[in-house]
Amino acid sequence: MPEPVMQWWARRQFSRGRAVPYAVGTYRAGWAAYPELIRQYHPDLNHGIALSQIPLAADVLLCWECAVGHRFAATPTEQRERPGRVRRRSAWCPECSTLARPQPVVLGEARAIARKPPRPAPALCTKTPGVPTGTAFVSECAPRPASAAEGRLRAELAARIEFDTAMNAVKVSRPLFRHTEVWPDILFPELRIALEYDTVGRHGLEHVGKKQDADLRKDRALRSAGWEVIRIRTGKLEQLGPHDLMMSSLGAKSVGHVIEEMRVIRGALLVDAYLR
Repeated sequence: MPEPVMQWWARRQFSRGRAVPYAVGTYRAGWAAYPELIRQYHPDLNHGIALSQIPLAADVLLCWECAVGHRFAATPTEQRERPGRVRRRSAWCPECSTLARPQPVVLGEARAIARKPPRPAPALCTKTPGVPTGTAFVSECAPRPASAAEGRLRAELAARIEFDTAMNAVKVSRPLFRHTEVWPDILFPELRIALEYDTVGRHGLEHVGKKQDADLRKDRALRSAGWEVIRIRTGKLEQLGPHDLMMSSLGAKSVGHVIEEMRVIRGALLVDAYLR
């Protein structure tokens, strides 16, 4: 019989002899195949337990919330076995699935089926300046730095190598999420190198699934614009590009590794000209 999440968690704490039976990110790779479940799961509704801490076959009742706002309880197995994982998002919610079922047809009754109008393409942002592809500039649409660790990394790099820390966007040729610009974490315009700092996030589900696909699209857009990308990948994230640096965390040697990778990409003669 499925049991409530707190009762299941307490039993696991007792059987494994640890306050945290499963660390955050333990089952991240398995859940990455179900991006819709990742969106529906809210740790706040499950006593702060992250989805990546729960085995995919655990017999435990979890609280889920669909995009419409319906809340329901289901086990991981029940959620994963619902039909329509690719075809229809509503199939992940029992209430939405019931509403989406076709109505019975009465013989002899003519019924006109209205055709759903096509969804208009989203308009592109008009704030991007008309600069050539590959140009670095200061964008008013760029998000603020995501973490304090990223800020420290920028400051440590600025102390070792000269670059314009105000630049936060690169013009690309094809639209990406309604913009013809991308916003790497740190830019080195003179070297045309973009640096990204990737972590698994608080709940161990960042930069996986659809978010990883978006990272790859972003890298392709930068490379087509004449830039190269270095990604610092932490928390056991897999390597995405040829110049990714796999690290357990940011440390004293991280800046040195980044500079060495820059030398590999652009050559020591060019990179060393900007060192302080």
